[in-house]
This record gives sequence, C-alpha cells and structure tokens, in this order.
Amino acid sequence: MALVAAPAEWAVAADTVPTQEVSITVETVASGLNHPWAVLSLPDGALLVTERSGALRVVRDGEVSAPVSGLPEVAARGQGGLLDIALARDFATSRTLFMSYSTRGDGGMGTAIARARLSEDASALTDVAEIFSMNRFTGTARHFGSRIAVAEDGTLFFTIGDRGEGDRAQDPDDHAGSVLRIAADGSIPADNPFAGGGGAAEIWSTGHRNPQGMDIDPETGVLYAVEHGARGGDEVNLPQPGRNYGWPKISYGRHYSGAEIGIGTAAEGFEQPIHYWDPSIAPGGMAVYRGKMFPEWEGDLLVAALKFQLLVRLDLDGETGEVLSEERMLKGDYGRIRDVHVAPDGAVLLATDEDNGRILRLSRTEPVTD
Repeated sequence: MALVAAPAEWAVAADTVPTQEVSITVETVASGLNHPWAVLSLPDGALLVTERSGALRVVRDGEVSAPVSGLPEVAARGQGGLLDIALARDFATSRTLFMSYSTRGDGGMGTAIARARLSEDASALTDVAEIFSMNRFTGTARHFGSRIAVAEDGTLFFTIGDRGEGDRAQDPDDHAGSVLRIAADGSIPADNPFAGGGGAAEIWSTGHRNPQGMDIDPETGVLYAVEHGARGGDEVNLPQPGRNYGWPKISYGRHYSGAEIGIGTAAEGFEQPIHYWDPSIAPGGMAVYRGKMFPEWEGDLLVAALKFQLLVRLDLDGETGEVLSEERMLKGDYGRIRDVHVAPDGAVLLATDEDNGRILRLSRTEPVTD
C-alpha cells in the first residue's frame, strides 16, 4: 500500500493557545488515524502510532504509513484492541519494542504483552513473541488497562484494569486491577513483592480500577499511574511494591447509579492517591515532563483527558512531590485526548481518540530565553 499523505490543511494549520505559564503553538502532524491509542518517538525522528482497531503506523514528515506487518493477533472489540507501545532501553541497537493488546483465549478476552523487533525501514515486525498473558480471561470488552513503562533496568511495568469486575482488583492471585512488572523476556524479577508467594508473581500493586496512564520520571525514578474512577474518583497514584490502592473498597467517586462505593474514601491498609478528580476527567495517557522547550513545566505531570477533551498539567513540588495546582489546557478544542508523549526536543505530542484521529504537536510559540 502506498503512503497516505496527511491532508494539506492539517500539515499547515497551526493555532496559538495561551496557557498559565507560556504561549503554545498547536499543529496537526498526522490525521486520518482510526482511534490512535499511543504515540512515541523513534530515534530517527519518526513516530510510531497504535490504532485501537489493530494497526501500527509510522508517521514521518507528515505522511502516515501503511500498517506495519507482523503484528500479533489482536482482538479489537469494545475498549480492546492494539493499545500501548514502548521501546526497549537498547532500542537504538536491538530494535526491540513491546506492545500491549487485547487478545482472545479460553473464557473470552484478556490483556497480553508481546516483544518484537522493528525492521530497519520500520515496515515490519519480526521475532514476535507473546511474553505475558493475563491469567483469567472473561467476556467483557472493557478495562484492559495496558499502559507500559520501561524502567532503567529494562524491566516492564504495565497496567491491567479490573475488566469491569471490581472485586477482582482485591484478589492478589488475579492479574486484573493491578500494576504488574516483568523482565524483558517475560520472566519474573526476583524482587517483585509476590515472587516468593502470596499472590501472582507478576503483580507489583493491587486495588486499581482501570489505569490507562503510567510513566516513570527519568530523573527521580518515581513511578506514576493514573486511573479511571467510576462517577468521580479518577486517581493519580504512586504504585509501590505490594501496596493496595483500594478499589473497590475505597474511592472518591460513586457508582454510575449514584450508590456509594465500598466503605468510604479511606481505610486502614489502603493507600491514598496523591491527587483525584471529582467529577471525572476520564484520564488517558500520562507523561512526566522533562524537556528543554517548556522549562516552566519541568517535573510536572501531563495527563490526557477524554471526557472534557483537554490536557491537564499538575504542578508538582520539586522537593515533596505534592500536587500544588492544576491547569486545564485545550478544553474542547481538539477532541478526546487519549495519549501524551514528550518528544526528544521537548515538544509535547498528543493523540486524539476519534474516527479521524490526529497527532498534535505542542511547541513553544516564542523561543526559550536565558
């Protein structure tokens, strides 16, 4: 299939948008994507984009490629499909990457992780191997989680939602409703909290509803995760080994029926979020901002939001990590924002979750001054 060029009007269109700290320029660098779920930068400047419907695309110089060949079999139904993608730490030499996706198996559908190599021309995947599959599949097509973060030691953190069955998040033997950690070959790191027993060996933390955003601060090594609540109660958490984050025993939200959830907002044995939203913003991807383009945002959290179609900036205290304030940007201007990624030059890339999804680039309107 020939390359599909982005429409000319998107290639040249740019908006200038004021924010609390700086004026930003918003440009569309790719369009015509089918519900893009994740975007990331390749070392050569191209972008990899997943489409929930099951295609992996390369965006280079404003052109969207034909689907990359060689993907594992993806079950695209409901909230499931081809979801996140992440590069191995040694990608520049190994060409290794990781993908999360929903797949079919005994009992229905579940979340899986695969490892593969991207060809030099970025047209095909080879050496594809499934390195993880969750231990209980069900017929529901929601709450797959699936965000991946690769740690400095090469291990993979990733999320799985409660699959729409909240009590599973409190079962330490069930992968659902958890943050998990595996080695790059799918083996279990010896220092995982349940590696010696007491729960599923891949699990890092439990009690999560549906975490669809996660990132590791490259300077501090702190792991952040953001998850959907029900009617209210979206949370930002700091997943720690063996800790329980409460869902559905505690929550700052309510069921969609209006009924109370669990036993309140806090209880012994359950961790508290560092921030929550009520009403919900329906968070998507998350990124810790580390870059030269926006020094005003250094160390802050950027969170994509679907419900209010915006990008949230959480201003963090550099010493304590406390959330000092919240800024809401781009509200309603560009559609449902699914993912956020900090490019090597410090620009911010967004993926919009639409039938005609776009990749947006946020850059500084005026250059940084010394």
